[in-house]
Order: sequence, then structure tokens, then C-alpha cells
Amino acid sequence: MLHITDAISIAEWELSESFTRAQGPGGQNVNKVETAVELRFEAARSPHLDPAVKARLKRLAGRRWTAEGALVIRAEETRSQARNREIARARLAELIRAALVAPRRRIATRPTLGSKRRRLAAKSQRGEVKALRGKVSDDE
Repeated sequence: MLHITDAISIAEWELSESFTRAQGPGGQNVNKVETAVELRFEAARSPHLDPAVKARLKRLAGRRWTAEGALVIRAEETRSQARNREIARARLAELIRAALVAPRRRIATRPTLGSKRRRLAAKSQRGEVKALRGKVSDDE
């Protein structure tokens, strides 16, 4: 069981892990040992998350969200399979915690009278500068 918060825990049946060989340098170890972890979380079918959290999680996951509604996290940082499992689970928990936070609604405000006047004054001043540009005539 993966604990996210005090109220939310993810059951083991919602998680599946597969192990593959890691990419990059590592010599004989990288060629023999399957240390990379691919953690798959069936988020769309999860009864522990409400629909709003699932929608935010889908947006945060981006390309890691599959067409079936699963979230796939790959970890291959270390040479230890157990450590990579911990890293993948920690990333999943952090992503779900980020999705739990509902964004604050923006309160629409109006510009102040002073800011309107400053903007118009700056516009007129800029217009004068531009109007003074041009060809110089010889009628002096």
C-alpha cells in the first residue's frame, strides 16, 4: 500500500511494476541486470481519487498518461533495482499530492484611475516622439 496523505492510500492492485535494462553507461551491470523500473498506476480506475483530482493528475502527467488512463513512471537513476522502485513510488506520490491541491480561482480586478491616466500619458508621449520622426524639410 502506497500512502499519499493521511486520508488517501493507493492499493497494491492499482500498481504494477515491470523491470527492464537501464539506458546509458554502466558496463557489465547495465548489460546483465534489469534495474530500471516502470511503475504503472491505473489512475482512471482508482476508487481512491475523485474525478477532479484525476483530471488535474492527467494534466500534470502529460505524456506519461496513456490512452487507457494509466500513469506510467520510469526510474533508472541508480544501479539498484530497490532504490529505483523507491524513486518511482516517491515520484508517483509527489505527483498525486500536487494534483490534490486545487488551484485558487482568480478574482477579476479593474485597473485604478491612476494607472489608466499613466498609461494614456505614456501613449501620448510615445505618439509625440513618433510624430517628430520623419524627413527634415528645407523650408527654414
